[in-house]
Amino acid sequence: MPDVPSPAPRIVVTVAVPARQAEPDLSERRNALYAAAVARHGGTPVVLDATSMPGERSEAFATMHGLLISGGADLHPERYGRPSRGSTTVELDRDALEAEAWEVAQTRTLPVLGICRGFQAINAFSGGTLLQHVDGHQGPRWGKGPALVHPLRVAPGTRLARILFPTNSGGGVVRVNSYHHQAVRPSDLAPNLVANAWASSPAGDLVEGLEAADGRFVFGLQCHPERTESTPPTFERLFGVFVDAARGPADRR
Repeated sequence: MPDVPSPAPRIVVTVAVPARQAEPDLSERRNALYAAAVARHGGTPVVLDATSMPGERSEAFATMHGLLISGGADLHPERYGRPSRGSTTVELDRDALEAEAWEVAQTRTLPVLGICRGFQAINAFSGGTLLQHVDGHQGPRWGKGPALVHPLRVAPGTRLARILFPTNSGGGVVRVNSYHHQAVRPSDLAPNLVANAWASSPAGDLVEGLEAADGRFVFGLQCHPERTESTPPTFERLFGVFVDAARGPADRR
């Protein structure tokens, strides 16, 4: 009998509420980039924001095969047990939505990918902390001029290195966009996470990529690989592997 194609995995994508942003149309375009990255690799994006109704959330969490936490406002420092010392815009209801989504994904051992704020959220939800401001890593806002870029050193032997450089897992250096003002230092990294990419800064070396130490598919990137005009195309492999991981074993579909 011919193989039956597996159904498209349902990827919950948590995003900012466009109507709350200074430029709602631009926010909608940013949100659409995350959904498009999932869709072009065969996943079905299920987009949620802080205004999504309880029933919609419950259904999405019950049927999701993976979670993508996107970029946006700063996490409230109370999420990682610190006073506010440089955090600016915060969205408490988005923090709550993503904390709930994270807990569901962890309970069900689902793959998780975090981008920018999502990278920081994974670290905070895992018991890490954040540097609430770092100079030199926040260029023009997306859509407002060319992206600020900087070198990213991918650590040899990590899963990220194997994904980005499949013929040479010895790591490498790529140039990535930079849209953040908060960061993760080595001392901020949660104990169950491993740094897989680094960038230099006035505050010293920053962790700009992370993965789960125990081999689960939990990845975070400080850069924005969904913004393909300012990210090397090799990062498409990460989206592809993420969606494939969300397909999971047949008995979970």
